[in-house]
Amino acid sequence: MGRSPFPRPFSSPPRATRGVVISKAKLAVLRTWLDQLSREQSTDPAYKAWRKRFLQQRLQLGLQLAVAAYLSFILLELVLTAAQIKVWDPGWLVMASVAELGLIACLVGVRSPQGKHRLGLLFLGGSWSITLVEQVWATLNGFAFPGLFAWTLVLLTQATLVPVRWYLHLISQVGLLSYYFGVNTILNLYPNDGQPLWDPIQVLYLLWFCGICDLAVFLYERLQRTEFQTRRELEAEQEKSERLLLNILPEAIAQQLKQDHRTIAESFAEATVLFADIVGFTQISAGIPPRELVTLLNQIFSTFDQLAEQHNLEKIKTIGDAYMVVGGLPIERGDHVESIASMALDMQAAIAQFKTRQDQPFRIRIGINTGPVVAGVIGRKKFIYDLWGDTVNIASRMESQGLPGCIQVTKSVYERLQDKFLFEERGILEIKGKGKMQVYLLRDRLL
Repeated sequence: MGRSPFPRPFSSPPRATRGVVISKAKLAVLRTWLDQLSREQSTDPAYKAWRKRFLQQRLQLGLQLAVAAYLSFILLELVLTAAQIKVWDPGWLVMASVAELGLIACLVGVRSPQGKHRLGLLFLGGSWSITLVEQVWATLNGFAFPGLFAWTLVLLTQATLVPVRWYLHLISQVGLLSYYFGVNTILNLYPNDGQPLWDPIQVLYLLWFCGICDLAVFLYERLQRTEFQTRRELEAEQEKSERLLLNILPEAIAQQLKQDHRTIAESFAEATVLFADIVGFTQISAGIPPRELVTLLNQIFSTFDQLAEQHNLEKIKTIGDAYMVVGGLPIERGDHVESIASMALDMQAAIAQFKTRQDQPFRIRIGINTGPVVAGVIGRKKFIYDLWGDTVNIASRMESQGLPGCIQVTKSVYERLQDKFLFEERGILEIKGKGKMQVYLLRDRLL
């Protein structure tokens, strides 16, 4: 007979094959979980430092509570014994005193400089001081002691107060249960009340209780790690935003703008304003490709920015090939005129290092004026820190009506610096919008 044209009905794979598939799937899930766990354990140093501080603080709090709680039970035992409600048991009192001393020793260790590097051991020491000391006491007295009340109280408290490093919680649980079931089985010891050592209900209860505690700690720490990393990323982005803001605005103005969103405007009785313009840049740029032009301007203005920072001056803006800088604000200073003059001379020296395509050095025209100004931030989106006033307008005219390669200044600048710098009197010029003004050319520093 020929092959049937209809597809064969779906049939399950053999049982052995299914077992292999299921085993591979389980191994894949286990491998994925272990890989994820190893990645989470290899966290960045900043998170580890935070977790260490958190562990120390919470461990100290937990041990303080444990010392107080255990002491309260000892006092209660003494009161009940004194009232003849309970029979005096000196063995139990010795055991409780040893446990209390163990807790106190761990608390002292956490507070010590050496203890900061042994927090894991101190965590286990505090946990086992309550849970294992009574087990050793019971073993020495020839019986097993299923202290569910103390166990669950300790395990739940440490999971609540110290929800980090889940494996420490697991070790404390394994150590306790291994001693109770392992040592008592080997020594053939049983509880005094007649219940079996391996009570199935008790075993299942402890497994679920410990598992839930460990899972809660694991999930909490993973959440804290994610939150910590997110917070670090937000802080990094905020730092970038603040650096960008400081590139746009003076630091004092940026801080004021962050704290108060009202209009920022200040009057300064005296500030010195400098305008600079590259001579013939329009003609020079006509034969330069756009990318090369922008690169060239960036190199020149970056050099000017370094000079402004070096002289502790405030760059205001660039417009095309024009550069504006001011001294004496936003923080007032007495040497702003001298600093601006020094920067102007340095700008002349710096621009000479740049060559045109015809191998000719660039030249700049600089104008300087000093006097009262108004400064403030304008705009909502592309805001800028800017200056206004007659002083600014005159400084601009000093530049635009100056000579190529020269630094032209007003009489007010000359009068303040004539003893420190070398000037040349240019004469009286007709300044647009101001009429006739006496102007000078700044040539050099005096020795």
